[in-house]
Amino acid sequence: MNIQELQNKKQDDLFYFIGNDAVESEKIIAPRYSYWKSVFRVFFHKKINIVLLVLLGLILFSSFVMPLIWQYDPYENVRDAAAKNLSPAKAMEYFGGFSFKYLLGTGQFGNSIFYGIFASARTSLLLSIICAAINMTVGILMGAVWGYSKKVDAVMLVIYNIIANVPYILLISVLVYVIGSGFGSFIFALTITGWLSIAFFFRTQVMVIRDREYSLASRCLGTPIPRMVSRNILPFLTSVIVTLLATELPSYISMEVFLSFIGIGLSADIPSLGQMINSAQSAFLTFPWAFWAPVAVASAITVILYVLGQNLADASDPRTHM
Repeated sequence: MNIQELQNKKQDDLFYFIGNDAVESEKIIAPRYSYWKSVFRVFFHKKINIVLLVLLGLILFSSFVMPLIWQYDPYENVRDAAAKNLSPAKAMEYFGGFSFKYLLGTGQFGNSIFYGIFASARTSLLLSIICAAINMTVGILMGAVWGYSKKVDAVMLVIYNIIANVPYILLISVLVYVIGSGFGSFIFALTITGWLSIAFFFRTQVMVIRDREYSLASRCLGTPIPRMVSRNILPFLTSVIVTLLATELPSYISMEVFLSFIGIGLSADIPSLGQMINSAQSAFLTFPWAFWAPVAVASAITVILYVLGQNLADASDPRTHM
């Protein structure tokens, strides 16, 4: 086979006739694109995300499953003065050998710090998930309508300017003092106005999208506002929603820890990381195991949630799918 025949063969492999079929001539041969498949491909491409997911899974399992198996009683040894504020080594020696229960020593009431951390982490995680779900849902929906409807915008701007000038910590503190410091009351205090800043953020995002050509065309065709919001606006804000969620989840854990630390958070009968840190703050030099263990767990949870959320937000941006 000479050179001319080889060149003709290569051209035949690259180009071929498709006939006169109009449908076949319009087909484009390209790999099928799946948005969520591309999101997870980019997300799991970073090995650090797999490691953090494993750590988060261990924390969630320990927080929601282990307390069901190992019941935590903060006042179990309150009458035993010798069991209070024991280091891990002395606690195991006092209670008869190695035990996971006293792996981190005992607190000021003789309570197991190891059991207490996971029971407290369950409360903090549950509080964070519920508050984020409420505030994100209400904030996104209200923000979408707020940014799309000019009539709603005029009313909501007045409400936002009034409430935004009141310090958030002060508002939560007053509500906790008025309605009590129970779990449900604390969620109410964190969500009664917590969604407003999220809604205002989404208002500005929606205003950028609402005047695009396809939105104007839908408006001219008489598409209702709820359908415009759900079909034309929100799908384009997926990465923005994930980015905001990445900051909201750890922020509520930090808020709970801070408010419980200064004494205006959850009631004393509800175990939480903030309560454990608050009860051990006066002795963090003499009994460091009682203070630094819940601090380390609270820090680990917030850092893991934040990093995973940010990486998921980057993966949900279609520009990273190339």
